[in-house]
Amino acid sequence: MGSGQMHKILILTGDLGDGHIQAAGAIAEAARLYGPEAQTVLVNFPSVTHPKLHPVGRYFYTKWVTRFPLVYGYLFQKTRGENLMSQLFRKMKFYTLSRLERLIQEVRPTVIVTTFPPAAAGISMLKESGLSGLPAITVITDHTDHSYWLHPYTDRYIVASERVRDALVSHGIRESQISVTGIPVRPEFTMAQDRMKLRDKLGLDRERPVVLLMGGGLGMIAKESSSLLLTGDIAVDAQFVLICGRNRKLQESLAKELADCRHSITITGYVDNVHEWMAAADLLITKPGGLTTSEAIATGLPMLLYKPLPGQETDNSAFLVEAGVAIEAGHEKELAALLNSLLRNPERLAGLRRQAAGCRREHAAYEALLSILETDAANRPRKLSDALYARA
Repeated sequence: MGSGQMHKILILTGDLGDGHIQAAGAIAEAARLYGPEAQTVLVNFPSVTHPKLHPVGRYFYTKWVTRFPLVYGYLFQKTRGENLMSQLFRKMKFYTLSRLERLIQEVRPTVIVTTFPPAAAGISMLKESGLSGLPAITVITDHTDHSYWLHPYTDRYIVASERVRDALVSHGIRESQISVTGIPVRPEFTMAQDRMKLRDKLGLDRERPVVLLMGGGLGMIAKESSSLLLTGDIAVDAQFVLICGRNRKLQESLAKELADCRHSITITGYVDNVHEWMAAADLLITKPGGLTTSEAIATGLPMLLYKPLPGQETDNSAFLVEAGVAIEAGHEKELAALLNSLLRNPERLAGLRRQAAGCRREHAAYEALLSILETDAANRPRKLSDALYARA
């Protein structure tokens, strides 16, 4: 499948949430399937630039977005476009260029891909300083636009939809610099699955509807979503699966809280077969993270969205509802009402599935990879040499 030209792709991602890492992994998997001409090195950007401070920073970031979401949303909107505040945020160096430069010298890639905004900023600053001549590509992992993704020395943007493309153009990005591929998801999410066999494998009843509750890798499941299972507001006999990601504390507290729940409940931590749980389910209740919702669309799983974080998740929700692949509940009572309505109306669920089938980008990861390889080839000197690197 390869072109014969060797490509070495350095993918810089970040673990503030799981979506950036999942998108990076999907591109790496596409490269593996492409052939030996496309090699990837995947690096967690914050752990390289700030190995000691990163765990603390990740902890406080999680606390900030969960406890003060309105502050996060305010800053997101204030810095969406180009202004003094966004320029100030962009100039804040949470990393050192010397460590980033050293990483590039060690890996010696032919192209750099970022799925994490601070990494995109770092690479652009490195190029601006004359410390790198490598093509730089940014993969935007939400259905949104924001100044923290946009940097002057980025050669190409890979985006989720035409809506994001048009928003980037309004920010002054040339349309020729933008590839609309969809958000990259791993191939297993696009494969046809036998739902009944999966339910047998996962220990689920074949007959009763399955409702999946997820909150991304950080396990940010809204309190109202889990508390709903203890009320008498759910009138349909269904089985519920709560995937808590890497949030062990949440998993343990839910196990105690829901121990006497009258509904059939399965509670898990992080799992590496999310695609099977999604394929086995009838409905997903989640906050609208870019990767989780893209995986659901690829699987054809209807979504009931609740409590999007102000900012990119609000934008994601607006896109998904407008596309007809999801419904958003504005408050707890509406969440219960919509859940009951959907479970009682298989035709409505089927309609959401049909819409998802029409929106899915089955080869998003592979198309993103092809855009990366084309950008690499187009920006590479005729003879690959140390001219790609500012310092030997």
